[in-house]
Amino acid sequence: MMEQLLDIENLWVKFPTRQGIFDAVRGVSFTLGRERLGIVGESGSGKSMTGRAILRLIRPPGIVEADYIKLEGTNLLDKTEKEMRAVRGQQISMVMQDPKFSLNPVMTIGNQIIEAYRLHSKASKSEAYAKSLEMLEAVSIRNPKRVMRAYPHEMSGGMGQRIMIAMMLIPNPKILIADEPTSALDVSVQRQVLDIMDRLVNERGMGLIFISHDLNLVADFCDRVLIMYAGRIVEVCQADRLHEAQHPYTRGLLNSLPRFDAPKPRLEVLQRDPAWSEAPSVSGRT
Repeated sequence: MMEQLLDIENLWVKFPTRQGIFDAVRGVSFTLGRERLGIVGESGSGKSMTGRAILRLIRPPGIVEADYIKLEGTNLLDKTEKEMRAVRGQQISMVMQDPKFSLNPVMTIGNQIIEAYRLHSKASKSEAYAKSLEMLEAVSIRNPKRVMRAYPHEMSGGMGQRIMIAMMLIPNPKILIADEPTSALDVSVQRQVLDIMDRLVNERGMGLIFISHDLNLVADFCDRVLIMYAGRIVEVCQADRLHEAQHPYTRGLLNSLPRFDAPKPRLEVLQRDPAWSEAPSVSGRT
């Protein structure tokens, strides 16, 4: 049996509105081992909310409820906000979608990485500087000393994403949540970033939650896949068998993708069934 790093049971994320309570995530349950777990679905399906809820980043008036969110057996819901600050970054890190909005525009990249490292360690500034250079080299950034002196606006999208990965991995977390980390990158840079993440996850024995809307990418990169629709998990499958998925929603997503090996004059439009959003959430437990 795979070693479990994360165990989530019956997770709900709710937001009050003028029309009543809106359920963004509804009864989601899954486990994460030392693996690459993909979460896919359309925009608004609850993927990012699930990742943020794990780190308790949903702020009031948002509400997070669950039977438990266990990190190696410890329920994160029982921790105070001060205790959660020690979890964020040090034990679970999250790479957001767009590095341009995640990096501080008025601080050099070096100062930001050093700050992220010293926040979770007692290292001196010189030790943190050396560790930051080492981490930038680990994510295949050439001339890391120059990058340390630069500001975020001087970096390309691919460089910014690598810097964010370096910053999130420098405290050596047990779990990395990557929220569409390659969505703004061209194909060649996308492949480089994925290779870096794959190597670091394998070398460090981490668990990775890879959130994406790109089914082909997830099928190629991940080990398991959770398919979400309207805040629920509708199907779970092995990534290399994603194209054999059976749920009509997953089939609809797959059929709406262009394929070089099976060209069509017109792509299919996904036909939704109201029953999909009412069916119980499927468990993603191993």
